[in-house]
Formats: sequence, structure tokens, C-alpha cells
Amino acid sequence: MQRDTLVFDIIREELIRQRRGIELIASENFTSLQVMQATGGVMANKYAEGYPGRRYYGGCEIVDKTETLAIDRLKEIFGLEYANVQPHSGAQANAALMLAILQPGDAILGLDLSMGGHLTHGSAVNFSGKIYSPHFYGVVKETGLIDYEMLESQARAHKPKLIFCGASAYSRDIDYARIRKVSDEVGAFVLADIAHPAGLIAKGLLSSPFNHCHFVTSTTHKTLRGPRGGVIMMAKDGENTLGLKDMKGNLRLWSNVIDMAVFPGTQGGPLEHVIAAKAVAFGEILTDEFTVYAKQVQSNAQVMAAAFVAKGYEIISGGTDNHLMLIDLRNKNISGKKAEQVLGHADITANKNMVPYDDKSAFVTSGIRFGVAAITTRGMTEGHIPFIVEAIDTALMNADNETVLANTKKEVNKFMEQFVLYPELG
Repeated sequence: MQRDTLVFDIIREELIRQRRGIELIASENFTSLQVMQATGGVMANKYAEGYPGRRYYGGCEIVDKTETLAIDRLKEIFGLEYANVQPHSGAQANAALMLAILQPGDAILGLDLSMGGHLTHGSAVNFSGKIYSPHFYGVVKETGLIDYEMLESQARAHKPKLIFCGASAYSRDIDYARIRKVSDEVGAFVLADIAHPAGLIAKGLLSSPFNHCHFVTSTTHKTLRGPRGGVIMMAKDGENTLGLKDMKGNLRLWSNVIDMAVFPGTQGGPLEHVIAAKAVAFGEILTDEFTVYAKQVQSNAQVMAAAFVAKGYEIISGGTDNHLMLIDLRNKNISGKKAEQVLGHADITANKNMVPYDDKSAFVTSGIRFGVAAITTRGMTEGHIPFIVEAIDTALMNADNETVLANTKKEVNKFMEQFVLYPELG
């Protein structure tokens, strides 16, 4: 068979782009080579509808092993009774979980997207805002912190069936116990979406949702540093029964209902090659090396936030507890859209992002979001952060100066030569 040089040349271009640039998108990371190899392995060929030991296809004995291993390792990481590793993404994990516990039209309560929330927590353009009845809480304008009083008042007013906690652009820890207290008062379930901070939670660096939230979902590719995918988790299963019985009169547990909501409810055959890669990544998370990494992520983020503040940038909430920060650029007289484009010219990758109480549209925005998980994987520590912040500031303050941007790009490319990505690939 003739090699498709066109596609592989493009893939090579992407490798070069990743090697040369500073990756600051908070949703991204770099997997280990073995995670990447598992993702591209022969398990990509296997169709395996169902679950280990309960497949609708033959020949699944081997993929059953890796899926079971992924489940067992994830349970060990967080101390769980239940985990489903089949969701193709965090969004699909949320969709399946909502299908399992909600009825169309049920009220849900989440952090507003414009305040740092996520599309799947009730946004009008997402399935969650179309199928269910969404309500929202926000952040305190003066502090940028979650407005727990607003959350509580909204919960009491609307009696949601489900309360979301978690965000895509919020840099502080979350008070899961307080949210659970009001959920018990109004009779709601609590879903913690920990897609962003999961790796730090895994190592005890942030509050754990598992003792307070009925359900927990996550992606596997951000601070968990695995392949792109999702998971659904519960600390306990037996204590969270539906009270429903199947045709044989047996009590059905939440785990059974959630499994059915993933398959056949929202997905067909699982991506067994990605699940194998998840198993590899989860094994890496169980090591002491990952503990060192997670601590470095948190430290790098705090040093970066302090460096931006020292240069007069306004960080929402004033700092960070996790791996990311959201910067309001209005006092720098540049939009998020323009900032993203300018940084791109300097080989610094980040994404524009709305800030709380933004006066610009989601296509323009007043903010930009930075995350340090990927640069920490590349080997950067506190001493490397000043160069990055200086390069960003130079680019943004010279947004229309092509000469300065070109020189900054050269400096960035030279800087990144000391952090070779996938040297095994040549």
C-alpha cells in the first residue's frame, strides 16, 4: 500500500509546530510517548459494544483486559467504587450522566458560561440547554470568586434536579461541601465536573469532590495528561440506589443506569485503543513522578500569575489555586481575539476567553486564558516562567509591530530548543 505522504507530512508539520512553540492552552497537554503509542495501536481495529465480560461482539477477551485495567487504576487513583472509562469526551460523559439521572425539561443549575462555566452545564447553544431547563449562578464582580450565596438562592428558587460544580475558566478551589449542603436542602443531585483540575485533585493538591458530590466527571487529557477522552466516577455506588427494580425484581444501582446511559444510551462501540491509552496514563498518575509533576504545575501557575500581576495585568480572582488563570485585558487596551492572534504570531498558543461581566461578544472577548500543564510537561519550572511572561507582555504591548513580533518568535523558538518534545521521533 502506498504511504500517504500528504497526511504524514502534515502530521510532521504539527510536530514541528508543537516543538517550536509555547503551549499555554489550559485544555491541552502532551501525553507520554507510550500513551500516544497505545492510542495508535492495534486495538483501534477492535469493535467492542458493551462492557468487559458483557460484549455484543466476539473476540473481546483481550480488550476486556485493558478496559478492566483502566477501570481498576482509575478507582485506585481516586478511591472509587465505580468508574466508567468509555465516554469519548468530557462532554459525552456529562451527556450520558444527565441522561441517566434527568428527564427532559428538568431544571439544572450551573456556573454561567460567561462567568467561566462550561457549555455542557446548561448553555443555550448546547444539548444541556436545549433538552433541560437551565438556570445559572455566577461570580462576585468585585472578587471573581464563585457567588455561593447566588448559587444557594438560585437553588432554592428553581429547585433544580441537578447542580453542576466545576468550570472551564475558573482558577480557584471549589467548596463542594457548601454546594452539597444546599443540594440536600432542595433535593438536588450534585455533579462535579473536574475536567480541568483532576490531576491536582488526584494528588491531594485541591479539595476532593468525592466525599460531597453524587457524581464526578472528567476529561482525561488536561491535567491527567492522558489521551483525549472522558470518564464518569462515583465514590460510592451501593449508597446511591435508584430505588427501581429490573424485570427480575433486583434493585438497580446507579452504576447500572449510568453504564446503560453511556452504552447504548449515547454511544456505540467504545474506542478501545483510547481506553488502552487511558489505562497507561492512569498507571503513570499512580507514580511518585506524577506527584512531583502535579506539584510543579501548581507552583508554575502561581509564579506565572504573580508575574502577570507585577506587570499590571488583572487576573480574575487575583490569582490561582490550580493550573490556569483568566486575565482581563481591558486595562491593556487589547481584546482577547487580538491577543490570541498576536501571540500566535510569536509562536505562543493561548485562547481568547470571556471574562465575568464582559462587555464584548464571545467572538471577541475581553480576556485570555493561560494554563501551565503543557509547559510543565515539557520540563519548565519556576525559573523559566519570567521569560514566558516577558515574551507575552512584549508581544501584546507591540501588537502591531511586525518586527518586534518576529524577534519575539525567534526568541521563543530558541528558548524551546532546550525542551525537546518526543526526541524519539527524530
